[in-house]
Amino acid sequence: MNPNETFTLAHLADPHLVDHRDIRLIDLFNKRFFGYIKWHLIRSASQHEEVLGSLIDDLRASRPDHIAVTGDLTHLGLPAEFQKAKKFLSDLGAPSEVTVIPGNHDAYVAAALEAGLPHWAEYIVSDQYGIIGGQAISARALFPSLRIRGSVALIGVSTAIPCSTFLAVGRIGKTQRQRLQEMLIETGRKGLFRVILIHHPPVNGAVSWRKRLTDAKAFRAIVKQHGAELILHGHAHRLVQARLKTPDGYVPVIGISSASSANRHSKRRAQYHIYRLSQTAQGWQVHVRVRSFVGRKEFITQDEFRLL
Repeated sequence: MNPNETFTLAHLADPHLVDHRDIRLIDLFNKRFFGYIKWHLIRSASQHEEVLGSLIDDLRASRPDHIAVTGDLTHLGLPAEFQKAKKFLSDLGAPSEVTVIPGNHDAYVAAALEAGLPHWAEYIVSDQYGIIGGQAISARALFPSLRIRGSVALIGVSTAIPCSTFLAVGRIGKTQRQRLQEMLIETGRKGLFRVILIHHPPVNGAVSWRKRLTDAKAFRAIVKQHGAELILHGHAHRLVQARLKTPDGYVPVIGISSASSANRHSKRRAQYHIYRLSQTAQGWQVHVRVRSFVGRKEFITQDEFRLL
């Protein structure tokens, strides 16, 4: 990206797509049982796929250069939900225009993520990898992913792991952290604007203990040593604004509400953010536009602010 050019990145998270039409009893003989009950008793009242339809229409009008989806595309990690999420991704844009990472709901039970990720492979895989026969390399080897668009490096980190009932923790893991460190060094040397995409918030206080990122301290140490320009996450289902120390100062850390939420509380209602990244002679400038769902199939600009 040349000086005075701009790149627009839209960020959304946690659509929680549901498909229970062909669910079997055997599918519920695990943690899914409690998620299934919670959906019908609580979440179904505030999360609606109609909101996602309006969000897609609004995104098409906004026409960002790229879209990032930071996890929990499915609700129970069911095969039908992974297929439904693939349709959702295709409605957002072509694989070269959309980058996705998984969340804890996509790994709701053991083997769910490994079985489901091939549906999204083209939206995940790093630039240097190809898709062979419609299948990507294994889920463990997919992350961290690296997709470079102009002078912007989109680095996808997976925190999605199956965990016991009543927990929604995430973990990056030692191997992935090592590759992330190498990736940050390489892209930093090239002077790229490094955007880390992660599902669980890597800062303290954003979510409760049972929803935490277990190796957040190790992640923060990597960022402190090697830096990044922007960190985007989901999971909290609300707007989160924080920052982490880097060698050059601080990196903004921003989380967002669920993309399908029609919650009556404005802070938890569906949003997506558009980041306008501008490279000038003085350095990078980042402008944020917050698009919020206000009902009646409508999104409006609720706020605008500058990060850098």
